[in-house]
Amino acid sequence: MPTIDHAIETKISRSARARQMESAFDVPPQDKCRMNWKGELPIESSPWNIGLIVGPSGCGKSTLLTHIFGAQRQLDWGAASVIDDFAKTLSIETITQACQSVGFNTIPAWLRPFAVLSNGEKFRADIARRMLETAVGETIVIDEFTSVVDRQVAQIASHAIQKFVRKRDQKMVVASCHFDIIDWLQPDWILEPATMQFSRRSLRRRPEIEISIRRVHHSAWRLFAPYHYLTAELASAAQCFVMFVGEVPAVFCGVLHRPHPRVKDISGLSRVVTLPDFQGLGLAFVLMDTLASAYKGVGRRFHTYPAHPALISSFDKSSKWAMHKRPGVFSPMAGKTSTMKARYKGRPCAVFSYEGEAMDKTTATRLLAQLSQKPISVR
Repeated sequence: MPTIDHAIETKISRSARARQMESAFDVPPQDKCRMNWKGELPIESSPWNIGLIVGPSGCGKSTLLTHIFGAQRQLDWGAASVIDDFAKTLSIETITQACQSVGFNTIPAWLRPFAVLSNGEKFRADIARRMLETAVGETIVIDEFTSVVDRQVAQIASHAIQKFVRKRDQKMVVASCHFDIIDWLQPDWILEPATMQFSRRSLRRRPEIEISIRRVHHSAWRLFAPYHYLTAELASAAQCFVMFVGEVPAVFCGVLHRPHPRVKDISGLSRVVTLPDFQGLGLAFVLMDTLASAYKGVGRRFHTYPAHPALISSFDKSSKWAMHKRPGVFSPMAGKTSTMKARYKGRPCAVFSYEGEAMDKTTATRLLAQLSQKPISVR
């Protein structure tokens, strides 16, 4: 069985200031300091994708991470945009898929230099690049995992990252002083250097989060507009809804009546935006599905017209949505009964209709009613 037996020995300063400190705090004088870690590390006894070395500062996490798995690779972020920093051999499709999969899904941010991104965006972009640029068969090594982001971002990002690592069947080992990421990162094994305790862990459901959906004033769009991948504009007639995590706004949906020469009961999704800190949990689809069910509950059809490739793919995989037109294909009756070509000016959007269950009319009416109504809570 593999074992760890690693020691670090350093000389202790004998300067006047050091001796003064020893005297003031009654520290026994020593010439050397020795730290030693011994224990079992049977990580290869079972298949794994993610390992976590966790414990308080100073317990030896970084030391053991480097000793066992090698030093964390240094990345150069000097290009004019984040996507230009990725290896030249990678396709744009591969890069965008990785960024989206780890929750770095704000397309305007992809075109900015790394230096101007938020800490949360930097963290996710860094992880995406490490995943793509780590050679096949090598382990992704990350020190100080989630140390520069707040705890909510750390947890949500950990969930998105672990899903992508497992999807690619890679191996990743991270060192962190935060125990609160364990249930989100879902490590296959955990090593605690402070006690040299090694443990295995099976996959479990991620922790539940409390969310609520409320109809909000149009002005709420200003918070979300900078993160929309097409435009910051939203029609003044749009009905606006926000999903809150606790009391923090997370996802926005704008809904418009869609005029049609033959049918008068179509409501359409106009905008959907998830703020960067909440990307990677699939909250946008929870909001869209809920709203579509509510509109169906009050007797309206609900359509969406996605142009984003990731959105099109996700809608197409869902059993609740049916594709009526593929991207770039418009109705043969365009100009007679369809407004699609004129409205979208040839943009290659798809068209989906909601085919899932309808919300009961009383609940649906309450959700879609005026701003003063009590929010609908869901899990």
